Amino acid sequence: MITKRWAKAAAIRCIKTIAQAAIAMIGTSIALSDVDWVLVLSASLLAGLLSLLTSLAGLPEVPEETDEPAE
Repeated sequence: MITKRWAKAAAIRCIKTIAQAAIAMIGTSIALSDVDWVLVLSASLLAGLLSLLTSLAGLPEVPEETDEPAE
């Protein structure tokens, strides 16, 4: 199930999710000095972990391999 192609696709999704979570957390602050960087890091890493766990259910960009021969 976990192939090199899957790992690459899951890593790309994870990095994008981490970046999006960080942007959202930073965006909620009024000024850059008001950003709680520990919270930003914590929430972003949690989002990345959840992204990887969700990827275990399947990635649409990586077709599932079956034991059946192709026609």
